[in-house]
Amino acid sequence: MAEPAFLFVCLGNICRSPLAEAAFRAAAAAAGISVIADSAGTGGWHAGEKPDRRSIAVAAQHGIDISGLRARQVERGDFDRFDHILALDPQNLADLRRIAPANGRARLRLLLDAVPGWQGRAVDDPYYGGPEGFARTWDEVRAAADRLVEELVQTR
Repeated sequence: MAEPAFLFVCLGNICRSPLAEAAFRAAAAAAGISVIADSAGTGGWHAGEKPDRRSIAVAAQHGIDISGLRARQVERGDFDRFDHILALDPQNLADLRRIAPANGRARLRLLLDAVPGWQGRAVDDPYYGGPEGFARTWDEVRAAADRLVEELVQTR
């Protein structure tokens, strides 16, 4: 069986989606599951940049180095390359649905739909706030990552 492939998508790919990718990779590794994970933004203005320094700092607090990640924009090929594309908020989900090719194989959904009771919620965008917002974002994406890994374990 091929490794399941997940793409995490926010607006600029420097705050929320790199943290979601990192949290998912960590949760999968802890469960001993091999996965493919990446992140991207619906906008391309940060392409090639490192994650926001505050995202790098909160990931480091959890023992994860994301400083090597680089922002990129979602591409049409992503809809065939990934099994799951997880938007971090409803607006990005709407944008993904608008640009998705009709024959794309990826399942599109909100990331927090994976967490019971959080369906339809957006992951808080911490960009304009302080470190506490990045800590809250980490908690949200980690809860979703843990649930996604539980789903993978249950379907094995």
